[in-house]
Amino acid sequence: MENASIIAKPCKLGELGRKNDTIICLKNKEAKPEWFYSHSSILANRSKYFAHQLSLPNTGNLIELQCSEFNYDHHIKLLKLLYLPSHLILDSLNSVASAVGVLELAVSFQCEEIIQCCIQYLEAVPWEDKEEEQILKSVSKLGPVAMPILARIEPVDFTATKNVFVSAVRFAMSINQPCPPFGDELKTSAQEQVEYMLGEDEELPLVTADDEVRSVVIEGLSKLCKSFEDELSSLISDPNLVFETAEEKLLHSLSDLEWMCNILPKMDLMKDFVSNWTEISANVLGVVEDQKLDFLMWGLKIKLIEITAKVLDAVGYGNVILPSPYRAMLLNTWLPYIRKIKPILDSKGNEETGFPYKMDDELCQSIEGAIVSLVLSLPSNDQADIFADWMKADQIRYPDLSEAFEVWCFRTKSAKRRLEGLNKVDNATISL
Repeated sequence: MENASIIAKPCKLGELGRKNDTIICLKNKEAKPEWFYSHSSILANRSKYFAHQLSLPNTGNLIELQCSEFNYDHHIKLLKLLYLPSHLILDSLNSVASAVGVLELAVSFQCEEIIQCCIQYLEAVPWEDKEEEQILKSVSKLGPVAMPILARIEPVDFTATKNVFVSAVRFAMSINQPCPPFGDELKTSAQEQVEYMLGEDEELPLVTADDEVRSVVIEGLSKLCKSFEDELSSLISDPNLVFETAEEKLLHSLSDLEWMCNILPKMDLMKDFVSNWTEISANVLGVVEDQKLDFLMWGLKIKLIEITAKVLDAVGYGNVILPSPYRAMLLNTWLPYIRKIKPILDSKGNEETGFPYKMDDELCQSIEGAIVSLVLSLPSNDQADIFADWMKADQIRYPDLSEAFEVWCFRTKSAKRRLEGLNKVDNATISL
């Protein structure tokens, strides 16, 4: 009957008269006490903490609550919620910060209805980044009772993670063509998220090692390379092609391939990229060096150099292991073009103020270092052919192979002496 009368004729916090038999004392933000007239029947009914306090013989009609300047307003909010009918509590919550603060107090004061309403509210509303961090801190202190709030950020199982990753990779590689008008933006976003997912993570190595995932990535790489090669070939075969439009499309394809260069090492698949790039290199240069393009598409040409630099770096420093014939083919394909294009770009830069397509110092050093390392890894006779061609060329200054040439000269001069002992060992083994 008493509960029914409370609902029928609700009391108000701080209201004088009508059974306001309990005073709650809070210290406000200025550290001064503030008094709230309240009702023991409501406090005890809604809070096990208050019910216990009111049952103590020495409590009297005063309950003191200690609060800080940070949670003072949350104390007031909690006291007001105690006076609301159950069905109105959820609707009275109006911010994440307030709900988190009230939840912490509701757990302390054992207010079950308010706890459940705060959890339901926080589980459903969107969070800002700062709010999410605060929620994580609060839940870690509150324990299992608040764990339902974190459903949106709890770890997912292997299958779910794999399915999301595969879908993101497919979209990022345009295996399923994106739909306008936001296709490029969504694809870029997908690429960024795939890179983020490939960051340091305990679970993701299991995903990237999965055969289905690797198969999807390898398939996508093959399609990207084939698509780029076909688009490039159309520069020569299509007489009605608009070069500006074609270059923009080609640069998009190269941007996707460059992105693949960034993610494949994290999946131990860079060898597949190097193999594909080596395979199409001769056809690519056959088009780019056509006389129709002598004074066109500088952006395309510099991007080709940048991607080739990544390939040379991977092979030259042993991150990708290829047989020597493939290493020699890669070097013999790109070295003459790099030697030819660098002075042309330098000259254009000197002639035209603001010419943007240059091989900067960092790129030049990266290419030169990788080529030197790559040359020295080849069999001696292959090295000899490269050095002979290098010294005949007009552009002997870049890339500078003098360091590699010195090593080759030393090896050649001392080869018989250094290998003599090995031959004796071999002969001794045979005689036994």
